[in-house]
Amino acid sequence: MSRDRIRIAGADVAVVGGSIAGCATALAAHRAGAGRVTVYERTAGRLADRGVGLAVHNARYAELAAAGYLDTAMPWVQLATRRWYVRDGSGPLGRQIGALPFPFRSYCWGPLWQELRRRLPEETVFRPGVRVDAVSDAADGATVHLGGGEGTRAGEGGSGSGERRGADGSSRRTERFDLVIGADGYRSVVRETAFPGVRPGYAGYLAWRGAVPADRLTELSFPGLPAAPWAEEDCIYGVFPGGHVIIYRIPDGQGGHRANWVLYTAPPAGLDLGLDTPTSLPPGTLTDALHAHFTYVTDELLPPYWGGLMRLTPRQEVFIQPMYDFTAARYTAGRLLLAGDAATVARPHTGAGAVKALQDAAALETALRAVPERPDALTAYGTERGATGRTMVELGRRLGRTLVQDTPDWRTLDQAGLEAAWAAADGSGAFGGRELRS
Repeated sequence: MSRDRIRIAGADVAVVGGSIAGCATALAAHRAGAGRVTVYERTAGRLADRGVGLAVHNARYAELAAAGYLDTAMPWVQLATRRWYVRDGSGPLGRQIGALPFPFRSYCWGPLWQELRRRLPEETVFRPGVRVDAVSDAADGATVHLGGGEGTRAGEGGSGSGERRGADGSSRRTERFDLVIGADGYRSVVRETAFPGVRPGYAGYLAWRGAVPADRLTELSFPGLPAAPWAEEDCIYGVFPGGHVIIYRIPDGQGGHRANWVLYTAPPAGLDLGLDTPTSLPPGTLTDALHAHFTYVTDELLPPYWGGLMRLTPRQEVFIQPMYDFTAARYTAGRLLLAGDAATVARPHTGAGAVKALQDAAALETALRAVPERPDALTAYGTERGATGRTMVELGRRLGRTLVQDTPDWRTLDQAGLEAAWAAADGSGAFGGRELRS
C-alpha cells in the first residue's frame, strides 16, 4: 500500500493525543472504516476532571450535531447576549456600554471530553500515560516512537512493533501504522515531523483562567447590587485599557453551574517568563508577581462585582495560558495527518477552538470515506482545513489587537460605537468559526 493509494478500510490507525481533538478524530477513523484505532495520551490523570469552559456557536453546533459529533446528551448552557461593562464608579457591576448577540452554547471541557470518549467503540485501544517521542513516515507506513511510561507494553500497538534502547539504556518501543493522526496539541511531535520548524509564536500577552461554583456567588455583597445581577443567558465582557475578562456560566457536570472566566492582559513589564518557547503555567504555579498583577487588575481595573467573582477562585486553582498562534500550511504529509491545535492554534478570542477541532474530525471522516473513489481526498482535506485555520488565526490576531493590544477608549463608547469597533475587528464575520463544508 503506497502513499498515493492509502486504504482506510481495515487500516491500522494511531491517534497521538487523547483530548477532545484526539477522541473526535479517533471516532472519525472508526466511522470511516479503520480496522483498529490506537490512541496515545501522555497524561495519566483524569481528563474528565478538567473544568475549563468553552463555547460553541449555535450554527456550528447544528452542523456538528448533524455530523454526529455533538448532541443534547452533552451538558450545556444556552447563552444569548454579550453585555459589555466598564468600571466608572457607577455601581458594583460597572456601566454597561452596550450589548451584542451571543448565540452560543457553553460547555465544560471535562464532561464534553467524557461524552466523546464514551462514543468510541469498545475495541478502541486508549493508552493513557504514554509519551510519543517522535514519529517517522515512509511509503509503506508510519512509525510511532514511544518513550517510557505505562501502556508501552508489547502487543498493544500497531501491526508492527519493535524495541530499541535509548542512549540511557532504557527501553524504547516503536509501533507501525498505516496512518498517524496528530491531535497532540500546539507542541505536536507529529507536526514537527510533517512540517519541521512550524512552531507557535508568542503574542505578547496572557490568559488567566479560572472557574467558581455558582452557589459561591452569593458570597459577593456590594452596596447597590441588584437581587439578580447576572442573567443565566448573559456572557459578560469586562473591558479596560489593555485587556478584558469574559465570564459566562458552564455546566459543572453534576447538574449545576460554574462561572467560567478568562482574563486577557499583558504580564507586568520586565517580567521574564520564558514564553518564547511554547509553555503554560498550570494550577498551583502562579508566581507572586503574576498573582499581584492579577489582584491589581481585579481590584483596580474591573468593576467590583466582576473582579470579586474572579477572586473567589483560589490562587492555587488559577492557571495561565500564554497566547500563541500559528497554522501549518497543510494538514497532511504522506501518512501523517493533523487535526486540532496540532494543525492550527488561533487565539481563544475567536470563540472557535473546540469547534475547529471537531470540524477537523468531521471533515477528516468525510475525506477518509471518499479515498477509495478520490485518491486526492486527504490532500483536499489538508488544503481546505488549512485555509480555515489561516482564517481563524488572522481573526484571532485582529480581535487581540482590539481587545488587548490596542484597545479603544471603552468609556467613550456607546452602543453604536461598540458595534462599530466589533465590526472592524470581526470584518470577516468568522467569530464562532467558519461554516463546515460538507
